Amino acid sequence: MASQDTSELFFNNMRVPQKNLLGTVEGMGFMQLMQELPQERLLVALAGVGAMKLALDLTIDYTKERTAFGKPVWGFQNTRFKLAECNSHYIASSALCDAAIEALLKKELTVQHAALIKYWVTEKQCIVMDECVQLFGGYGYMMEYPIARLYADARVQKIYGGTNEIMKELASRFM
Repeated sequence: MASQDTSELFFNNMRVPQKNLLGTVEGMGFMQLMQELPQERLLVALAGVGAMKLALDLTIDYTKERTAFGKPVWGFQNTRFKLAECNSHYIASSALCDAAIEALLKKELTVQHAALIKYWVTEKQCIVMDECVQLFGGYGYMMEYPIARLYADARVQKIYGGTNEIMKELASRFM
């Protein structure tokens, strides 16, 4: 994402004082990290849901203001159908995430469910962003418009927290 600096860090020949140990047992950092991955994947999915909602709101407003062939773009059946499809992706994704939040709070969010939710939501997020950019026309590809930034940022969601291919691989191990 444009606002974030992504880089690789190396800690060669570095010692951490015992008082700065994270967790209770030395050498268990990777295991502690692995235990938090379902929550991280849920957070990626939640970001996707929020982005879908913003994109829908922006696109609905835009299509109601922008005219083509003498009428608002919203006046074309295709526009309304496309936005209805996008809204269905948003509603379903939101419901999945709501259920996952409940599971997380009960400490019942499993690795496979978090992986599948992250995969599914981010795939739908990219579909929604693509449709919304299309409805913005040429403006949708100009970085001055928020929809262009949402479109660009959506793609990396399928990589964060483990690629979507890895999410499917993880989930398939529990089938």
